[in-house]
Amino acid sequence: IMDLKSRLKAALENSPAPVDSKTEAQKKDEENKLFGVLYNKWKGESEKTAKSYKQIPRFHFRLPNDDEVLLQKLREESRAVFLQRKSRELLDNDELQNLWFLLDKHHTPPVGEEQMVNYRDFLIVGEKAGEKCKQFFTPMVFAKLNQWDPLGRISILQFFNYVMRKVWLHQTRIGLSLYDVAGQGYLREADLENYILELIPTLPQLDGLERSFYSFYVCTGVRKFFFFLDPLRTGKIRILDILACGFLDDLLELRDEELSKESQEANWFSAPSALRVYGQYLNLDKDHNGMLKEELSRFGTGTLTDVFLDRVFQECLTYDGEMDYKTYLDFVLSMENRKEPAALQYLFKLLDVQSRGYLNVFALNYFFRAIQEMMKLHGQEPVSFADVKDEIFDMVKPEDPLKITLQDLVNSGGETVTNILIDLNGFWTYENREVLVADGNAEEDV
Repeated sequence: IMDLKSRLKAALENSPAPVDSKTEAQKKDEENKLFGVLYNKWKGESEKTAKSYKQIPRFHFRLPNDDEVLLQKLREESRAVFLQRKSRELLDNDELQNLWFLLDKHHTPPVGEEQMVNYRDFLIVGEKAGEKCKQFFTPMVFAKLNQWDPLGRISILQFFNYVMRKVWLHQTRIGLSLYDVAGQGYLREADLENYILELIPTLPQLDGLERSFYSFYVCTGVRKFFFFLDPLRTGKIRILDILACGFLDDLLELRDEELSKESQEANWFSAPSALRVYGQYLNLDKDHNGMLKEELSRFGTGTLTDVFLDRVFQECLTYDGEMDYKTYLDFVLSMENRKEPAALQYLFKLLDVQSRGYLNVFALNYFFRAIQEMMKLHGQEPVSFADVKDEIFDMVKPEDPLKITLQDLVNSGGETVTNILIDLNGFWTYENREVLVADGNAEEDV
C-alpha cells in the first residue's frame, strides 16, 4: 500500500500543471461581472433599474496626476482652445462701434436730455447688430434698464455701458483664467502674483516704479485680494469673487494717465500708496534685518497696547518670533479697515485670548487692563472696567448677554469696540467723543 501511495504522489508531482488559457484582463473582467451580479442581488436591484444606471452620462473626470504628462498637456491644450473660442465670441472694438452707430440711428423720438430707444426699435437694432450681440437684446435686459420712462424706453447710453461692462467682465475673466494653472476656477497666490506682475507694464500710473520694487509692489497688491477674499486662508481665491469685488477696478484704474492725486492716495494699488506702506515698514525696522518685533509698538500713533501686540505675534505667522512684510501687510489692512468683516475677523481672533469663539468679561478685562496701565503711565486717572464693560455690551447688543461672537461684532460695526480694547488713542477718542463733537460744531459756527 505504501508503495502504491508513493508512486501516486510521484506521478502527481511529475504531471504538468493545468494550463489556464485566460489572460489577467479576462479574469479581471469576469471578477467585475460577478461582483456586479452579487452587488445588485444584495441591493435588490431589478434588471430594469440596473439598466438605467448605464444611461447616466459620466459627470466626473479626475484630474491627471503629476506623472501623467500627456494627460496634463492635453488638458492644458483643451483649456487654451476653449478660452480662445470664448475670446472670439466677445465683441471687438469695431463691433462695439457698429453697435453704437445702430443705437444712435434707431433711437426713438422724442429726444430729451439723452437718446432713448423703445422695445420695438431695440429688437430692430438687435437683428442688425449681428449674432454676437443677440445675448444682450433680450426682454430681461430691457426690463433691467427700464427706468420708468413714460414711453417705456431705455437710455441708449445706459444700455451701451451695460454691454461694455459685460464685455469687459468676460475679457477679464478669460484673462484671469489664463493664470489658473489648476483649471479649477481659482487663483493661487503665485497665480495672482504672475497676473499683477505682467499687468504692471500696462498701467501708466506705475511707470515710475523701479524694477527692484516690483516684487514688493506685487506682494502689496496680492495681500489685499487674499486678506479680504480668502478669510479661511485656503491659499486660493475664486475668479468669480475677484470679478465681483471692486479691487480689480481699483487696480485697472491705474490705466488712467490723468488720475488725480487724491484718487491715487485713496487707491491701495497706486504707487504712492504702495510706497507709503513699504516706507512705513522700513521706518519701523530699526535694526534693518527686514523683520519686525518690538518695533511694531511704534506703529501708527504708537498707542497700541503691549498685550494686543503680544497677541499679534502669538497668532500671526512669524519667523523666529519676528514679522515679515507679508504678515505686516495683513496687520496694516486690518488696522486700516476695522469696519470690514475680514478685518474684524482678524482682530477677533486676537481678542479671543481663550480661543472659545466668543469674547466674555474675562477677555474684555484682559485687554482693557493694558489700557488702564497706559493711562496711568500718561498721568491719567484709569476708567473703571465695569463701566466700559457695560458700554461695550450695550453697543454690541449680543444675542447672548454674556458673550460677544464675531457675528455680533460685525453686526454692531465693531470698530469702536476694537479701538477701546487695543488702542489708548482710540479709547481716548471714544471717551472724549462728546467734547470732540462740541469742538467740531464750534469750529463750524466760526
